[in-house]
Amino acid sequence: MACPSSPVDGVIRSLEECLLPLGFEVYPFKVGWYNRQLSASFHLPYPDDTLAVVVLSVPGMFEKAFIPFLKAHSGGGLQDYIDQCTAHCITSAVNTCFSGQQVDISYDYEMHPNRKPKFLAQTAAHVAGAAYYYQQSDIPDQPWDTKMFGVCIHPKLGGWFAIRALLVFREVQAGLELQQTAPVDCVRSREQRIDLLERFNRRWQDGTYRDIITPEERYSQQQRDYFWTAPGERIALLKQWGYLTTESQSETQGSELSHG
Repeated sequence: MACPSSPVDGVIRSLEECLLPLGFEVYPFKVGWYNRQLSASFHLPYPDDTLAVVVLSVPGMFEKAFIPFLKAHSGGGLQDYIDQCTAHCITSAVNTCFSGQQVDISYDYEMHPNRKPKFLAQTAAHVAGAAYYYQQSDIPDQPWDTKMFGVCIHPKLGGWFAIRALLVFREVQAGLELQQTAPVDCVRSREQRIDLLERFNRRWQDGTYRDIITPEERYSQQQRDYFWTAPGERIALLKQWGYLTTESQSETQGSELSHG
């Protein structure tokens, strides 16, 4: 956690003022914490003490940010509505609060030319203390002989959230005032962790992995209907709801499948 009145605290306060009302959460961390978890090929190219912030969307984002964004862009023509809404909210916050500062923004769907992701979202969320990244290696005497992908669980929301973006503040060095906070381990037993990874890897479409703990809040029914609809059919759904009124470009499938 950052000490009150520190440069880090100022950054977080400003981001929260802009983004919390729109259904986003922000968590600071040092680049070095992230890089120490990964091989060199995935390192962020900044000094270890450089301030980074991971941005999550929580259930309220759909009603507080996404629907108003759709109404403002009801003519369509966007490539991907969730991605564009997220980018609009975050860039607006950065431009409003940090004009003239060097802030590098990477989104969860962005790739380098070599097809590696700009950042590993779940690792960032874990080192920032936002959500615990449960992996195969967290389970002793694991019952599988194949690879099982890991998943982050939020201590209050379970799986009802998404990791959207990484902000790196090039000019802000976080010293001793920013201390690392471990994420809450809310799926503690071996049996629960096995169940979690089974649900996520074998039947993620049904969404039951999200309820591995009892969440304080879930997505609204309309939000579930949107994310549970095949990407190619979402334009028609938005038109049915009255949020789009003209022909729109098809949404890109790859990023939407990882969202929500």
